[in-house]
Amino acid sequence: MIPDSAPATPSWRELLGPEHLGAAIVLAGGVLVGAVNIYLASSLLPTVVADIGGAGFYAWNMTIYLVAMVIATMLVSRLLARWGNVGAYRLGFAVFLVGSLACAASPAMPVLLAGRGVQGFGAGVLSGLGFAVIRAALPRRLWTRGNALMSAMYGVGNFVGPALGGLFAQFGSWRLAFAAMAVIAAACCAVVSRVLPRGERGDARTPVPAVSLLLVTAATAAVSLAGVLPGTMAMAGGIVVALLLVAAFVAYERRSELRVFPRTTYQAGSPLKWIYLTLGLLAFGVAVESFVPLFGQQLGGLSPLAAGLFGAAISLGWSLTQLGSSSATRERTVRRLRILGPLLLASGFLLQGLLQREDTPTWLVLLWVPVLFIAGSGIGLAYPHLSVAAMSSTQDPEEGRRAAAAIATVTSLSIAFGTAVAGVLVNLGDPSMLDSARYVLFGFAIICAVGAITARAADRSSRPEPAEPIGHPPLQQGS
Repeated sequence: MIPDSAPATPSWRELLGPEHLGAAIVLAGGVLVGAVNIYLASSLLPTVVADIGGAGFYAWNMTIYLVAMVIATMLVSRLLARWGNVGAYRLGFAVFLVGSLACAASPAMPVLLAGRGVQGFGAGVLSGLGFAVIRAALPRRLWTRGNALMSAMYGVGNFVGPALGGLFAQFGSWRLAFAAMAVIAAACCAVVSRVLPRGERGDARTPVPAVSLLLVTAATAAVSLAGVLPGTMAMAGGIVVALLLVAAFVAYERRSELRVFPRTTYQAGSPLKWIYLTLGLLAFGVAVESFVPLFGQQLGGLSPLAAGLFGAAISLGWSLTQLGSSSATRERTVRRLRILGPLLLASGFLLQGLLQREDTPTWLVLLWVPVLFIAGSGIGLAYPHLSVAAMSSTQDPEEGRRAAAAIATVTSLSIAFGTAVAGVLVNLGDPSMLDSARYVLFGFAIICAVGAITARAADRSSRPEPAEPIGHPPLQQGS
């Protein structure tokens, strides 16, 4: 554990000051390039298909990227053990750079998809490293600020990715978009050794939890494919298969010595499993913004640009709110924020569902932005504090890195699940767009509200048992 003799109150000025600015840029930049590229290629694809063909592989762009990203996040703790902080970061940026250049030079869609897989793997490594390396790169008093900055990058990426992709696509320069990502990766890679502690390297090769990786890879692939399968029943079937695979993953990890998640996750009375579940339910809600532009165009008569900006309101609320909520340091306040976050997210979706109308009048459409912003604020209130709780769940440095890296795994997997579930709910409402919108928003309100229950369970599990009073034995009956 990092010694902490400075004042407990975190400070943005300290985090972004000369001593820690370089580390903050690398940590946040690694998460940002991964988040941006989730949606960057989606905005470019119509232009890409017009240039090199491959319309039949359109849906595989997101699937391959997300699957590779989830796999990589589960290998982060082993990469750190083998290569140290600097070596692991250089590897992540180098892999991402190679994938970006492959995408930029792609003569055909299969090559582009291969590049997306490599790019996704590098992005997953960088996302996981951000949460894992923060333990060594920053003093403990700045963990909450650092986590807020990094998790804000998911929200910024969800906003910047589509906008940046649309900008390059408008000028027909889709290859330059991927080349720009490669340049950014190269710049970050060049400064890693100057701003990050090298960390300890081990000579022994850590075994890879192959069965766990296989099960989660299959679950991610199943849920990603479910989001693009034709027909409600087929999509629902894909989600059921994915849930069964996740259940098999948990059952295997509980009894295996080779695991992805920390050992404490599966111990009775540990709050860590509830923390991960709450983080997952918050990230699950982010998937709604992928469909807000559709509802905005069909029900509100918005232009594609305006509808896209409306969709980004959730990410904007997430990013801005957590920059403020990370100032909270009192234990009681932090506990309340963890529970309030999922409730606020669910309430925002519930209210947004009530505001949906056929041919929605302009004044009502304008109310969507603050409501969606409030929903995203729920994520921002709780996410950085839950992240720190996961990081602080163990005194063992190796288990701590594993616990931190798993935050990225839970986030990526939950967003994939959320997107697939939202697709099923949209199909349930077909052919009525109003019904589709209400199914998605009301359904997600119910699911995300469960996060308040899991946050409460984490709160109860993390509190120490009350000690027996000393010197006052219980009264015997008849005394």
